[in-house]
Amino acid sequence: MPATETGPPDRLLSAPFVALSASELAYFSAQGALLPVVPLFVVDRLDAGVASVGAVVAVLSVTALALRPLAGAASDRWGPGALLVAGALVAAAAAAGHGAVDALPALVALRVALGAAEAAYLVAAVAALADLAPPHRRGEAMSYSSLGLYVGIGLGPLLGEALLRRAGFGAVWAAVALLAGAAALLALVVGARAPRDPGPPAATRPSRSRGRDVRRLVRPAAALTAGVVAAAGFLAFAALHARGVGLPGAGTVLLTYGGVVVATRLAAARLVDRGSPVRLVALALLLGSAGLALMAAVPSAAGLHAGAAVLAVGVALLTPSVYRLMVEAAPDAPSGTVAATFTVALDVGLGAGPLVFGLVAAGGGGTTSALAVGVGVALAGALVAASAGPAGHRRRRA
Repeated sequence: MPATETGPPDRLLSAPFVALSASELAYFSAQGALLPVVPLFVVDRLDAGVASVGAVVAVLSVTALALRPLAGAASDRWGPGALLVAGALVAAAAAAGHGAVDALPALVALRVALGAAEAAYLVAAVAALADLAPPHRRGEAMSYSSLGLYVGIGLGPLLGEALLRRAGFGAVWAAVALLAGAAALLALVVGARAPRDPGPPAATRPSRSRGRDVRRLVRPAAALTAGVVAAAGFLAFAALHARGVGLPGAGTVLLTYGGVVVATRLAAARLVDRGSPVRLVALALLLGSAGLALMAAVPSAAGLHAGAAVLAVGVALLTPSVYRLMVEAAPDAPSGTVAATFTVALDVGLGAGPLVFGLVAAGGGGTTSALAVGVGVALAGALVAASAGPAGHRRRRA
């Protein structure tokens, strides 16, 4: 949306921007409501094991990863507004379809549909944000807009668990469908995409230079994947671990997690810009491993809540610090190369985390062993991060 149509060039809080943020809140609240309910549905209603929980949760992220390039092309062709609406409507239809599921393959098929919806919706949301925000305020816009994801993760599970206790699984599916439908209606206000400045074509850069950029991004991307594996595994198995420590569900735990992420993001925004990105990424991963270790070592409600809070601080610091580290590690890389590498690393972690945790838990050690493996993964990521910055590249060349 051109600034000349709606107000001053530096205006951020336009009607389409507010509608986009509200749409994201509705969409991610819907997804958050599914987080603690789907694992219980797999175990209680479909009578499947914990390994199946991991597979069911992971298939969404794997599908989203596979379809993200197609979603990007669709956004470029039809505009992010249309893709936002389409993604939210597919999510609403898939959520409503859960009411007819009576076997694991049917649930997996619906999770594939939800993955396609997520690929479309997330790509379109990022593209729309870039169109709506003034160029010099896009970081601020991302900070505001991304809160919908974390607030949704915090509030959605409470809604899902409350509906499950009072009215059963069917009420959860209906509420998720309604929230996704509301996200689609709000996305209608976002409108068509504004013309973009395409920037210098990537083809004008030598292939050797592009390859060097990608190599410099590998280590930061690996560190991000390690941290997301730990966090995504926790989110997938929080409900089952909560049962094991005497809690009726994971709603309050996920509320703590989401609330701490939001608070840390707002409080530490300047720290992320001023501190060493290598040290911040390593610190984030160390905090993540400490949170998981606390959950595993203290099998109680207090231990689970405290561990979730520590993990959340690490997660809040991780993604903005890794993105800054990528930019500084490959300062000449096109923004598209950095963004694509960042997104793929995130998706791989989201898909691998539930699978790794599920396989470990099914191996006999339960969710406690899965948390312990997550500790090791996060620590390994911290070691990778220590050599991921420009100084690390200079040391390796020497």
